[in-house]
Amino acid sequence: MTHTRFAFIKANWHADIVDQALIGFREVIEADRIDVFDVPGAFEMPLLARDLAASGRYAAVAAAAFVVDGGIYRHDFVAQAVVDGLMRAGLDTGVPVLSVSLTPHQYQDTAHHNAIYRAHFVEKGREAARAALMIGRTRAALAA
Repeated sequence: MTHTRFAFIKANWHADIVDQALIGFREVIEADRIDVFDVPGAFEMPLLARDLAASGRYAAVAAAAFVVDGGIYRHDFVAQAVVDGLMRAGLDTGVPVLSVSLTPHQYQDTAHHNAIYRAHFVEKGREAARAALMIGRTRAALAA
């Protein structure tokens, strides 16, 4: 059975930036084929991604977050845990789990940086949608 629905998880930290990824994702995949889920932050994404992927309802799961350096080293650990968890969710379930999780080295909460990252997240959302569709086509071809 080929699934035609997609799950999109977005972290609420820096929502004004992260939400732009969903806009880009919807430019490639119709909004009525996407179920959207909010989580408090990036760290909560892998568990939900695993559960959504394991549900059997989705062709792919995309997860978006913006993990920034708040002046302590914790952001590096969070970013690595998130990417590892998302990859494991995909490998464990056999459903593509795509990361739109960015950890910039030089982020400042200024109008200039926020504009740059909002635009970047739109493009990353488009890229994730195109990847989800491409992986689905490739896997369908392999199964045929």
